[in-house]
This record gives sequence, C-alpha cells and structure tokens, in this order.
Amino acid sequence: MRITLSNSHLKAQIVGLGAELVALQDEAGHDLLWDGEPTFWTGRSPLLFPIVGRLRDDRTLIEGRPYSMKQHGFARASTFDIVDAGTESCRLRLSASDETREQYPFDFRLDVTYRVDGARLVFTASVFNLENRAIPVSFGFHPALRWPLPYGGKREAHEIRFEKAEAASLHTLAEGLVGEASRPSPLQGDRLPLHDGLFQDGALVWSELKSRTVRYGVPGRRSLSVSFPDMPHLGIWTKPGAGYVCIEPWQGYADPVGFAGEFKDKPGIVMIPAGENRDFSTEIIVDPPNSSNKRGPSQQGDPAC
Repeated sequence: MRITLSNSHLKAQIVGLGAELVALQDEAGHDLLWDGEPTFWTGRSPLLFPIVGRLRDDRTLIEGRPYSMKQHGFARASTFDIVDAGTESCRLRLSASDETREQYPFDFRLDVTYRVDGARLVFTASVFNLENRAIPVSFGFHPALRWPLPYGGKREAHEIRFEKAEAASLHTLAEGLVGEASRPSPLQGDRLPLHDGLFQDGALVWSELKSRTVRYGVPGRRSLSVSFPDMPHLGIWTKPGAGYVCIEPWQGYADPVGFAGEFKDKPGIVMIPAGENRDFSTEIIVDPPNSSNKRGPSQQGDPAC
C-alpha cells in the first residue's frame, strides 16, 4: 500500500515496507527524491534502526551474548503497520517480534510520522522502550535527493551549504567501519562543492558537527534545506556518477575498526530509560519559487533555523 500526503506545496508518498518515503514532489510536480533505479541503488529514503552503519563483522555483543545484524539495521527491511493516514500526515509502526529479538533482544515500538506542513516535509521517529531496563539505540535518516535538482544548473554546480563553518576533520572508512586515520574537512568555510571524487572512498562522515541545517542546490537557484535539530552526526553519500546525493542526519555511526565492546558502549549510542521514549526528527524544506540561495541558510530567514 502506498500512502499519499499532499498540500498546495508538496506531495509525498510513503510505503509500508521500511516506512520509506518513496516520492517527493514540489507544487509543480518536479521530482525531488531519487527514484530507486537499480543500476546505482534501489533505496530512496531508508530508515536506519537500531544501528547506523556497519557492525564489525556484522556482529555485536549485547549483555555478553553475540548477535548478528546487517548494515543499518532491520527497520528498512521490515513491514510497518499503518496506524493512521490522513491527507497531510500519517503514522506507521514497527513492534518488536521474534524476528527482531534474534538481532536486538529488546521490546520496543518504533512509530514513524510523516507530515507535510507548507513547503516542509517533517519526519519524526519515536522509539518507545517497553522494557523495565534502559535500552541502547541508534537512529538515522537517509533521504536520497536528486542530483542535479530540477531547478536548472549543471550537476557540478551543486553544493551543500552548512549552517556554520565545519573545520573538524572527518573519519576515514575501512570496509564500512570508522578508520583510525582522519581526513581534512572538505569544506571551503561553510561550503561543500559537490563532485564525484568526494565519494571515491565512500561516505563523508561527521562525528563532530556544529551545524543543524544544511542547504543543497545551485547558488542563485531554488534549493532545498535539510534540518535536523536533535541529530548530532551527519553522513553525505552517493555512488560516483549516480543521480542522487544522500544527506543523512544520524544519531550514531559505524563501529570503529577493532571495536569489540558491548553494543551499549558503541560510539553514538543513546540509552532510553525504562518506559520512556526518544524522538528523532528531520525536515526537508523546499524554497519558494523564484528564491535563491546566494547567502547562507541562517541569513535568509530559513524556517529551519
């Protein structure tokens, strides 16, 4: 089943498998989300739970016992129940099962809400701890936005403008794990000019990040912003030559090379106390028609800032 949300600014479509956003269009019907063409990648906007990235050897220790889990966790391959679906919002739910407990031995409920609000698409994931003890969790969003966007300008003219200058170095990756070495920030102040060479060795991963909003597009043309006020980490990724770039707000990231500790001690994990829940959210905001992004996000009165 496909759920359609719409207003006069946006149209979004969500499916039950993975509670995944599979289409996003502006008021003129321009496609803003990757279409899942399998030559490059069948994903469109998977949800990453209860891990972000890879575990060492796809295995982890939980309370001294080994468990296996594939990259980015099991939510993206799970079928969610539709709790409610209106014209402008919907809520889908994944509950713990025998299958999930084989990988992650906790009782939880994951509710995912999508809402169109003017020119904003708001994603909120709520993780409920149904245990009588704290549970360890990571969560990530993974929207694949069209590159180039349908607003003119060459592919190589696109850039991502950060809310703040980010001088911190980035992690290198080693077979999907966080390597011991670091690499200099590829930003020019607050700007990341996009080109395929950035991604020859995989995703760009920020574990230290001051910005909570980035703006994506061609300077002087209509653009998109991605806002993630409560997500402290960020990944940016594509396959070189593909027609998308993923801007991925995260809580957590892949295992460091050599990490052999308990899952709860994995970098980026948060603990949800017994009987409580934690929300993770992000927004995609579409600039009004005829707007430009010549200045940074915070200078233009961006609704996400």
